[in-house]
Amino acid sequence: MSFRMGERASVGKLVFNVTDTEWKATVGESAKARIPEHRFLIVKLSVTNSGSQQAGVSLLNVYNAEGKAFRESDNGDGINNWMGLLRLVKPAETLQGDILFDVPLASYKLQITDGGEPDNEIIAYVDLPLNLETDPILAEPPAIPSLTQPSVEPPKK
Repeated sequence: MSFRMGERASVGKLVFNVTDTEWKATVGESAKARIPEHRFLIVKLSVTNSGSQQAGVSLLNVYNAEGKAFRESDNGDGINNWMGLLRLVKPAETLQGDILFDVPLASYKLQITDGGEPDNEIIAYVDLPLNLETDPILAEPPAIPSLTQPSVEPPKK
C-alpha cells in the first residue's frame, strides 16, 4: 500500500501523516554543524495512536528507486524538532516531529509500520518526491546580468 505525502496513512492502529520534506547540506550551527556523507533529508511527520494501548514507533527506512534501504539517523543533533529515539505514543495521542536521513538527492519511499511482530507487521509506504526548493543552497542561482548592460573592461597595461 502506498500513500502520497500529506495523506493520512494508516498502518494498524498507527496513523502517519508526512507533511513536508527538507534537504540540507548541513545541520546544526557553525562549529557544531554536522556534514552528511550525501545530503540530509529531514522528514516532518506526525504519528497518531488510534488503538487502546500504548504503541512504539521504531526507526524508519526510506527506499530509493532501485530498492536500496537507508536507515533513519539515530542522532538528532542540530534538528530543532527531532522526534527522538524512544517514541512511545499513548492511546489517542499524537507525536509530532522531524526525522533525519543521510541520503543521495533523489525521490524516496518512506516505509511505515504498525510496530507489530515481524511475522504480523503491517507495512505501507509514503512517497517522498524530490523537492529542491527547500534548501537555499540548491535554489536557482541569481539572475544572469543582462547582455545589454555595459561591461566594465579591466585597464590595459
